[in-house]
Amino acid sequence: MSWWVWVVAGLAVGIIEILAPGYIFLGFAIGAVAVGLLHWAGLMASGLAFQIAAFAVISVLAWLGLSRAFPLQRGQVKRWTRDINE
Repeated sequence: MSWWVWVVAGLAVGIIEILAPGYIFLGFAIGAVAVGLLHWAGLMASGLAFQIAAFAVISVLAWLGLSRAFPLQRGQVKRWTRDINE
């Protein structure tokens, strides 16, 4: 695959993240763009299996980094413990 396919896929997933916020797709977008840029710079092997493995590792690391950088704020999710009809 060409490097630009990874970059375009990363931008498309980034747009999906804008439409469905929650830092779910942002790690995948970062992973895809990173693999594309590493392949463009010549630092990545051209085998598809290696690129997919690198994408998976970079995406997980990006997601973990984002979850630490933007933790769930205390009280952000409201949990109902009783029924409002009681």
